[in-house]
Amino acid sequence: MTEFSRRVEAVSISGIREVFEAAGEDAINLGLGQPDFPTPDHAREAAVDAIRAGKADAYTSNKGTQELREAIAEKHARDNDLDVDPADVIATSGGSEALHIALEAHVDAGQEVIFPDPGFVSYDALTNLAGGTPKPVGLREDLTLAPEAVENAITDDTAAFIVNSPANPTGAVQSPADMREFARIAEEHDVLCLSDEVYEHQVFEGEHRSPAEFTDSGNVVVVNACSKAYSMTGWRLGWVTGASDRIERMLRVHQYAQACASAPAQYAAEAALTGPQEPVVEMREAFERRRDVLLEGLAEMGLECPTPKGAFYAMPKVPDGWVDAVIDRGVVVVPGEAFGAGGEGYARISYATDMETLEEAIDIMAAATEAVR
Repeated sequence: MTEFSRRVEAVSISGIREVFEAAGEDAINLGLGQPDFPTPDHAREAAVDAIRAGKADAYTSNKGTQELREAIAEKHARDNDLDVDPADVIATSGGSEALHIALEAHVDAGQEVIFPDPGFVSYDALTNLAGGTPKPVGLREDLTLAPEAVENAITDDTAAFIVNSPANPTGAVQSPADMREFARIAEEHDVLCLSDEVYEHQVFEGEHRSPAEFTDSGNVVVVNACSKAYSMTGWRLGWVTGASDRIERMLRVHQYAQACASAPAQYAAEAALTGPQEPVVEMREAFERRRDVLLEGLAEMGLECPTPKGAFYAMPKVPDGWVDAVIDRGVVVVPGEAFGAGGEGYARISYATDMETLEEAIDIMAAATEAVR
């Protein structure tokens, strides 16, 4: 029998999915990283119009339609003060594929990839799939990633380090000073800084800044997507942008793995990026209100939780048995260790659900807290 590859054997099914499988059908799901809002109408209609006009029947350019890539470039100018050439953009099948092709294009067998711990589950898995060596680094008390921790972890074998702000699973937002430091580190050490900015529009305190703003070395690659900003997780439309030589190498991976992103999704994304932005603001304001209610509830339970300044996650410290007690009572939360060894003793709670459901879940979590004390 043909053996399985060592790369795949090093990867397990996501701990998040394991929690979903274990939960009952009627459980309240606070484990899902998906906005509970509809995709904006103008984005949906653009896809329907493209389908009816026959514009979505064929492959697009490997990089994506020219119009979408121009819209992405305009978005970066508007939101990030970045001058992006549409030729240096690849539309991908969600932010997940963007991360995948970035690591595949830059990591050789045995090379190290530094990333936050706890951090997004894909960082470790995608590093292994690229044949690299995961090198997680712990976080500060406020769950942000310290630039000095990244710099101290760099060796001659380091290929890349990943920055994620606002962050999944912590909701932490890196300061502009941190982002400037990450850009400096990438430049001085000549390693890739892979900046995952998928949650950039969900910032409640502070501001989102990209490390790409602070360097022209070409050592920063930015990953983003329509998934969280426009509630388009199911559309699977993300992108990656960076220096031309890096884009050319990532395109080599993308064209064989994916050929091109879904054509209907590309037309929807173009409309989302260029159309009214009020839905983005409405979602952010709703998430902030929910965050405040959740933080108040956790405080009343006596659970310590660093204030999440962005995204739609909170990561409180929890007593032993808390996660199981909550799940047994019908609320899905994710154990912190699903996001790395640094997550032990924490739980991730997503508040991407309506206020009534969230308040019901808080009551259940309070009862579980009492039970395990």
